[in-house]
Amino acid sequence: MALRHAVLAALLDGEYSGYQLTKIFDVGVSNFWYASPQQLYAELTRLEADGLVAGREVVQQGRPNKRVFTVTEAGMAELAAFAAAPPKPLLIRDDLAVRVHAVDRLDPAPVIAQLHERAEEAAAKLALFEKMLVRLRGDLDEETFLRQGERVGPYLTCLGGCRLEREVRDWCLRTARTLSERAAYTRRELP
Repeated sequence: MALRHAVLAALLDGEYSGYQLTKIFDVGVSNFWYASPQQLYAELTRLEADGLVAGREVVQQGRPNKRVFTVTEAGMAELAAFAAAPPKPLLIRDDLAVRVHAVDRLDPAPVIAQLHERAEEAAAKLALFEKMLVRLRGDLDEETFLRQGERVGPYLTCLGGCRLEREVRDWCLRTARTLSERAAYTRRELP
């Protein structure tokens, strides 16, 4: 998936500035796609040049003017073609997992500390995603929203983000506990 598709999908809910889009990516899109603000601004420029988004200047009092963007018909066609294409396999590149894989030949203490940090990060993201779910469904319970809600896609991706962050948190805590117990056992066994 190209960043362009994630940007087009994020713009489906309305007209946003680059700054607003970075905030959307920080919370709503971060569960399935990461992009730095610089990448987002550069992608908006490319999307506009390609005719996939339309930008317009908004004059503001007391602040610099801003540009806001919306998806064009060509952008919707691009997104539809992307949605119809077969998905690529999920690829994971996680430096912490590499450290855990190699931990048998390393001092486990730094890896254990990093696992605890990652668990805390995952718990914080999980809390944000859970708040977002409540905001997205409004007064409806989850099952009613899933059947009748206006835009279910963002809700479903947020559910996936919750599940992922819960699993990451749980794996990190279990792995840290296992490594700590092994280190304690090894220290007891040494003469």
